[in-house]
Amino acid sequence: MFHSLRLTLVTLAFCTSGVVIAQELPSDYQDVLKVLDRKGDFKGGVLKVNIPRNDLKMTIQGVPTPTPFGFGGWVSLTKASDGMDVMMGDLVLLQDEVNPVMSALLDHGIEVTALHNHFFWDEPHVYYMHVHGMGKASELAHSVKPGLDLIGHVTAPAVTPFSAKGTPMDTAKLAKIVGHDGEQSGDVYKITVGRDDLDMKEHGAVINSRMGLNTWAAFTGTQEDAVIAGDVAMLEGEVAPVLKALRKSGLNVVAIHHHMIGEQPVVIFLHYWGRGPAEKLAAGFKAGLDQLGKK
Repeated sequence: MFHSLRLTLVTLAFCTSGVVIAQELPSDYQDVLKVLDRKGDFKGGVLKVNIPRNDLKMTIQGVPTPTPFGFGGWVSLTKASDGMDVMMGDLVLLQDEVNPVMSALLDHGIEVTALHNHFFWDEPHVYYMHVHGMGKASELAHSVKPGLDLIGHVTAPAVTPFSAKGTPMDTAKLAKIVGHDGEQSGDVYKITVGRDDLDMKEHGAVINSRMGLNTWAAFTGTQEDAVIAGDVAMLEGEVAPVLKALRKSGLNVVAIHHHMIGEQPVVIFLHYWGRGPAEKLAAGFKAGLDQLGKK
């Protein structure tokens, strides 16, 4: 009887003077911790798995900043009404880790919902990647694990010196690959594609490409060695397909965020960058562009 009473007390979460009492860890969440080989706690019906960057010696504007100051990544799981689990998380990643981790997550069915910085003047520079998944707890653990296993184990790629010598970019060929013409501005060739299919308005005003509702790609360099940078305007359902297309094409995603507040429909913007043969970069951009406007 005493054991039953004790178990009842620990399995009920309640607040006393602002302190949440830990609950008994369900068996499926015990398995999650085993699969991920990480520590966590269970409170308020939520399993929170800690992914701290204790391996990093962080400074912000020269000030030493310990891990709990804002460098403790995590993923959390809680039960949905149908008995499945909802997983959300925020991963703290070095620049060189961002895209390998993103690809590993996307390849295993985990969504990446935001990518941004939290600080200025941080050394080393880190990004924060927000993730989401739905399913059985054990399946989510196995799906997110390949991405988590890369944290702290990505080798920075070698940087090849850039040379402006080479064949001038064939902009006509780039336009043909993308399916849209661009404009030349000095050494930069830029292709801009509007989202007129969204019919967005604000206070009766039409929000069109010139108001920022567009997808674009800027090229500079040579035909053999070029760089590309750009922005993709996506509906929520287009985010994952565009991310997968860009990553499979070797383009690096550098930010995922909002540009507007209160707009209908909701539009997410993605910034990307890449380097390589100009035609390959154009094909990568086109692969992402092809994911837009699908019903």
